[in-house]
Amino acid sequence: MEDRRKARVGTVSGLALLTGATAFISIAGGHHSLFATLLLGLLAAMMAHALVVEVQRQARRRSQVLWYWTDTVNAVLLAIWALTAVAASCAPFTSLPVRILGGLLAVGYTATCIYFVLERRRAVTAPFLPVPAPSAEPEDAPVADSTPTV
Repeated sequence: MEDRRKARVGTVSGLALLTGATAFISIAGGHHSLFATLLLGLLAAMMAHALVVEVQRQARRRSQVLWYWTDTVNAVLLAIWALTAVAASCAPFTSLPVRILGGLLAVGYTATCIYFVLERRRAVTAPFLPVPAPSAEPEDAPVADSTPTV
């Protein structure tokens, strides 16, 4: 089933920030127990999955068959988050785990931005083929001219 929703800006950017912030809190939030660190890491992984699903939804939507201004805003915001993560990983006053996480987030945000742009361009350039309406007869119904087999 095709998604007919309008384009949104806040969902992709918000999920990207929540994913990064949750991952950051899991490693740099103070003295956590191992369980809390693993739980926050798992939550960040689930939010990363939600980010990918939302990027797919936004990129593959057919409600707007042209590259729209919201597509540009989503791509630019993802690129800004990637640059911010690079800056955080290059800062000399941050700890080693934060630098490593900043590098991972920069790679993830960059990959998400590239994925969004490629999927959206593919959806924009693909010919629109309407979904055929379901027929009134079920597929396993016998044909009128066929003879029943016993």
